Amino acid sequence: MSIRRTAIALIAAPLFLTSFAAAAADDGAQIAQGLCFACHQSGINGAPKFGNKVAWAPRVAQGKDKLYANAINGLRGMPPRGGGASLTDDQVKAAVDYLVKGSGGYPQ
Repeated sequence: MSIRRTAIALIAAPLFLTSFAAAAADDGAQIAQGLCFACHQSGINGAPKFGNKVAWAPRVAQGKDKLYANAINGLRGMPPRGGGASLTDDQVKAAVDYLVKGSGGYPQ
């Protein structure tokens, strides 16, 4: 992905924060759609696209704790908390759960 597209995503992401700042901790859909989709909808910087079971499978195989830690701490091109610095750990986890479940992961 281009540096320009990455920069646009990182600049735009904080603009979405106000739309879900007061979201309940378990409202992962609202958080994911308002912030995470900036990259996970198009696959910027290799982010696994929402709904792509093949791309998410190896990540899900690492377990929830690893997914949560990567989302909270950041990984490669993804900033900590996906750029949502004001998000709580529980909000980040709820967003991760939404992304994973919508991509064929977890429930067994």
